[in-house]
Amino acid sequence: MIQLVSVNEATPSVLDQVDGERVWSGIRKSPVDTASSLWLSEINLSGDGQADLAVHGGLDKAVYAYPSEHLAGWSVELGESLGAAPFGENLSTVGVLEHEARIGDVWEWGTAVLQVTQPRWPCYKLVLHRGRSDIQKRMLSSGRTGWYLRVLRPGEVPASGPIVVPAQDPRTVTVRDAHLALRDTALRQPDLVRSVMEHPALAEQWRAPLAERLARHVR
Repeated sequence: MIQLVSVNEATPSVLDQVDGERVWSGIRKSPVDTASSLWLSEINLSGDGQADLAVHGGLDKAVYAYPSEHLAGWSVELGESLGAAPFGENLSTVGVLEHEARIGDVWEWGTAVLQVTQPRWPCYKLVLHRGRSDIQKRMLSSGRTGWYLRVLRPGEVPASGPIVVPAQDPRTVTVRDAHLALRDTALRQPDLVRSVMEHPALAEQWRAPLAERLARHVR
């Protein structure tokens, strides 16, 4: 059982200017009323949006979940109060961490059904959002990335209450495993990389670089 701390959303707005160009993003999310319900489509929550669909959002990254258990540690490490949805998460959760959540896990939330697809790989917009040049490196080195989910069945979802995980994926490939596999650029753990790459529920954006790396290794 997973509990919701908050459900967060935003439409794209100007995040900053880089080289004279305005950078748009939907990363600055705010919590919705906990008494409300939202419609979850195959690509996002109603009222939420992404500015660059080439790298954000889409079918395999419709919802971003982040464990709230990490936030106290982040606050101490960064020396600041983080506020709501500090990393642009749609779901702030309690009850599951990266070494426990598995690629392929199915979540039942309201009348919607979701599936864990990949860890988050932070981009420069997180740097602009947090105002810290080191935040990408810190998140990647810590493995406290959170994860994305695809929507298997759209539906109405409550902004509070439980998310049910009826059964974990039998392949036992965790979000942390997937994170470590993509960071293994020297292919020191080929068996791990292969097990992650071959998982049928893995997002294609995560699978492609792993497959290319393994193919180079075989040659």
